[in-house]
Amino acid sequence: MKVLMINSVCGVGSTGRICTDMAQILEKEGHDCKIAYGRAPVPERFQKDAIRIGSDLGVNVHAGLSRIFDSTAFHSKRATKKFIKRIKEYDPDVIHLHNLHGYYIHLGILFDYLRSCGKRIIWTLHDCWAFTGHCAYFDIVGCEKWKTGCYACPQKRGYPSSLLFDRSKKNYAAKKKLFSGIPNLTIVTPSQWLADLVQESFLQQYSVEVIHNGIDLSVFKPTESDFRKKYGLENKTVVLGVANVWVSSKGFDDFIQLSTMLDEKYKIVLVGVTEQQKSNLPENVIGISRTNSVQELAEIYTAADVFVNPTKQDNYPTVNLEAQACGTPVITYRSGGSVESVRKECVVEQNNIQRLKELIQSEEYKNTTIERGLFNKDDRFNEYIRLYTR
Repeated sequence: MKVLMINSVCGVGSTGRICTDMAQILEKEGHDCKIAYGRAPVPERFQKDAIRIGSDLGVNVHAGLSRIFDSTAFHSKRATKKFIKRIKEYDPDVIHLHNLHGYYIHLGILFDYLRSCGKRIIWTLHDCWAFTGHCAYFDIVGCEKWKTGCYACPQKRGYPSSLLFDRSKKNYAAKKKLFSGIPNLTIVTPSQWLADLVQESFLQQYSVEVIHNGIDLSVFKPTESDFRKKYGLENKTVVLGVANVWVSSKGFDDFIQLSTMLDEKYKIVLVGVTEQQKSNLPENVIGISRTNSVQELAEIYTAADVFVNPTKQDNYPTVNLEAQACGTPVITYRSGGSVESVRKECVVEQNNIQRLKELIQSEEYKNTTIERGLFNKDDRFNEYIRLYTR
């Protein structure tokens, strides 16, 4: 079996690692797999199976136009046409879509091909972007326009940001038309929460399967290191947060407020901060730049006493799985599918920072990690293989 995956990134970030992990499982079982991606970099060990769509210049132009005209995924025509030729040359049995936003592909050209190609098509939704006119999530503003038709987007400046025009009404209509009537298409969501939303959207015509994210348990496991010694944390209770990008919706502001409520016994460590954020952090918060080293992440997870995920909108965050697989309990806000991977006693209502502080101080979170075997990527990805061959 030949499988082609399409995602914004390859081998980095949560969705990029999901793609490469799945490719390794497929190859181990004798199948062939290629990963088409839009944005660099790609770790060297995955480059042989990677197909670049377009170029850095193309991504920058696409992003620039999108920020003016609110037209994400409606540029990169030439790059997409060249990519369709590559698909025909590779001739896959299965085309597995992941994130199509990210300024690298043209939806119209891609879906015109998918409608007539006769291939088995799987689309894993990692967020809500596929059925909205603009945003990837809408929880934080309580918007329900996506159910009937987007307009006057309240998150126009949120990812994927548009600084001038609001094209949400046209985007919604275009997506609804393009994404409808695709033969042999099955939608997969990593959480029941997102599956329920899909059933209320214009994608409800398709079969929806829930396959939870999995992680590599040979990497994410209790891992000794000198992390505590390196940062002077030997006698501290370490409260950890990890994100690809720290913004308000990921709980960055909540961590800053939490830092003012915890005494000197505690130290907050945030992984994924920018240099500018790092320079403005309070004294009891340690900022660490984003890392693509899963080994380093496993060491940091292991060194922490508790992992806190105050996300305001999320699907089924792999950071929750990674932390628990390293033996570190997780506390999360009640948001999206984040609650589906933690114990109910470790769920805090959104924005209730006082309760977050109390739960950390009481140490009620101890011994609440879920059996790590449930996160095994091999089991989850075998569910995909069964779906491919159904």
